[in-house]
Amino acid sequence: MQVLKITAVAAALTLGAAVATTAHAGDTYNAVKKKGFVQCGINPGLPGFSLADSKGVWKGLDVDMCRAVAAAVFGDASKFKATPLTTQQRFTALQSGEVDVLTRNSTATLARDTTLGLMSAGINYYDSQGIIVKKSLGVKSAKELDGASVCVLQGTTTELNLADWFRANKLNYKPVVIETSEGGFRTFEAGRCDATTSDKSQLASLRASSSSPDDFVILPENFSKEPLGPMVRQGDDEWFMVVRWALNAWLEAEEYGITSKNVDEMLKSNNPNIQRILGVNGDMGKGLAVNNRWAYNIVKQVGNYGESFDRNVGAGSPLKLDRGLNAQWTNGGVMYAWPIR
Repeated sequence: MQVLKITAVAAALTLGAAVATTAHAGDTYNAVKKKGFVQCGINPGLPGFSLADSKGVWKGLDVDMCRAVAAAVFGDASKFKATPLTTQQRFTALQSGEVDVLTRNSTATLARDTTLGLMSAGINYYDSQGIIVKKSLGVKSAKELDGASVCVLQGTTTELNLADWFRANKLNYKPVVIETSEGGFRTFEAGRCDATTSDKSQLASLRASSSSPDDFVILPENFSKEPLGPMVRQGDDEWFMVVRWALNAWLEAEEYGITSKNVDEMLKSNNPNIQRILGVNGDMGKGLAVNNRWAYNIVKQVGNYGESFDRNVGAGSPLKLDRGLNAQWTNGGVMYAWPIR
């Protein structure tokens, strides 16, 4: 009898949870449409990914991800507002509803999906954690850093990965706890630690912003896998799908050679895949509750993923990062868009 009671209570709780989830489904998307813009949580200042210029205009790969969502929803990539968030602030801001989507360098992990009430909508940059030193130190490998002091951001997976890697390689180090990656790099520049660690893209960004970037070298070791991409709150499937498919359209446009420069000419293409992506045929916007030209608007106003990568972090930028894993799957990378069909 006791078992039956417990089972009944569990069933009631499960039903209640399901009802609660249903009741809140669509809240974020409806709120976004009502206020007329997308509120995106971004890094306060990471060159190549999110940085405000002298006029206060935010630019970068992660900002373009936000702009792509705005273009899909409103047909206007400018209909977004940026909320700069530190590493410590980012998840709380998303959980509380201060922002609609987190488009700043945040790693998708099991714990974040299962304990924070958040979920990744896809990956827009595959990265790995590394470590940077001054060339004057004469070090060619992280395995030569036994006993070194390392600046590391507190309360992050970066801190855990660093400890795991040094332990696995039977090396000792002295952690110097910092509050921001930029502050850590400045601390490192000033000589208060022998090295500093972060995602390699972030290290490259910080090095590029230094007054003497050639004085530093990022060592070859990879301490972790860091799949970075937009995150949303759980419980709003409609909004989740809009963000996920904005990312996929961004990627698939590059795969099919659709660019901001040729997108209007591509409207005349006989390729059925291109016709669906650009909304010439089919009704691909209906399921997302957006205009059928939603992907066209992304490419026309933001460019495809490759264009954004090149101007923000790639060959056309001061960072000059190689595509590497972030190349299309047809070019040796792992960027593989889900088909719009």
